[in-house]
Amino acid sequence: MGSGKKKQKVSTKPPSGTRDFLPADIGRRAYVIDRVRQVYERYGFVPLETPTIENLSTLLGKYGDEGDQLLYRLLHRRDNLSRALELDPVTEADLADQGLRYDLTVPLARVVGNTSYNLPKFFKRYQIQPVWRADRPGRGRFREFYQCDVDITGTTSLVAEAEVCAAVAEVLVTLGFEDFTININHREVLRAMIRAAGIDLDLEGSALVAVDKLDKIGEDGVKKELAERGVSEESATTLLSLVLVGSAEGARVGLAEGVGLAEGVELLRTKLDGEGTAALDELRQLGELLQRTPAGTYVRFAPELARGLSYYTGAIFEITVADLQGSLGGGGRYDGLIGMFDAKGKKQVPSVGFSLGLERILVVMEERAMFRAEEIRVGPDVLLCWMDVDLASIVGVAHGLRAQGLRVEVFPEKAKLGKQLGYADSDGVNAPIAAILGEDELAAGEITLKHLRSGEQSRVKIGEASAVIAAWKTPV
Repeated sequence: MGSGKKKQKVSTKPPSGTRDFLPADIGRRAYVIDRVRQVYERYGFVPLETPTIENLSTLLGKYGDEGDQLLYRLLHRRDNLSRALELDPVTEADLADQGLRYDLTVPLARVVGNTSYNLPKFFKRYQIQPVWRADRPGRGRFREFYQCDVDITGTTSLVAEAEVCAAVAEVLVTLGFEDFTININHREVLRAMIRAAGIDLDLEGSALVAVDKLDKIGEDGVKKELAERGVSEESATTLLSLVLVGSAEGARVGLAEGVGLAEGVELLRTKLDGEGTAALDELRQLGELLQRTPAGTYVRFAPELARGLSYYTGAIFEITVADLQGSLGGGGRYDGLIGMFDAKGKKQVPSVGFSLGLERILVVMEERAMFRAEEIRVGPDVLLCWMDVDLASIVGVAHGLRAQGLRVEVFPEKAKLGKQLGYADSDGVNAPIAAILGEDELAAGEITLKHLRSGEQSRVKIGEASAVIAAWKTPV
């Protein structure tokens, strides 16, 4: 007799915000990652990998309050967890001291801040790894996703900004993107606009969070949110007029229509104080550098861009495309972050970086049909079909074909040839070539090759199979 306990249903779906990647998915991801890696390495960036798990002391306080709330925390284990649960009251801090990394920039800062590592003065690293955020899933947004980062530490030179912008622009061009925009702003320009609008500096961060939503909620929405955050109507109007960079005729430029970096800088120059104009001069110089790189034709001045307020200190970047709400990636200069990992507070290391979101790129490329089947095909080149041949001979012939550089799958069971050929052409296999081995072929040291798409067929020496396939007019 049963226990009466109802059997719990086990779901075959992965957790919300995560995905299983089937072979075709992995083929597309590998295609993109390979091209990202090739471009980054041409720019002299070297690879780095860091642990999935970081100490919470490393992660907390680096992303602002909202970012801290999106961190995945890992419960203490075994005895440590039992002791924590006995506390009264039990706080969140009592239950965990480690978490999953939220991005790749803070782990980089920890690595550079570790004086035991013999890193060069100018450390140019790229990192392609997954990160985790307890965010609300949506189109192109996941709780587990890959970032493709490039960063340069150790210099305040604008060459660093130009290099990271050029690298990510070349990645997108290489992948086939033609219509992306690199939006650029500066942290000190944002501060200067806040001062020019007469907004209390205590409300700076809150006001800029509202401004950053301009493309989503519009001018009226931003004004309403600014009022809710304690900004007066007059100050809100002034701030928006600066963000929209009105021309002498009052025409709106700078957001939907776009304005070049040099033009936008000049439109704002007379409206900001000395610190603001110094930042504008820096952006103008950066624009001149970028004109000599693959990024030059894609750059736009974006005074509404206010991302990464908790740690960006200079230029701020974001890449957008017309048919995706949100960005393909972003970055900026963060000169104060690495110093947080110096116990004495003396090790300030200027740094700048740019991060591309792999999932966002894949979403757009798939929707635009930018992948070519021949570039991302996964699975075997050849399915080895056989009839009335011993298994040892089959395995030996398969090895001979693989030695020629062919990807070979062996049909594992005895079956009629028609069934084997049907399997070769089935979803998930899609082998373009069937290699048929029978008693006659084996005795002659030969194999029959059949191109399943064109019907072309040839009986050849086993050692010549690869050369014959390569010479066929219909591609594999």
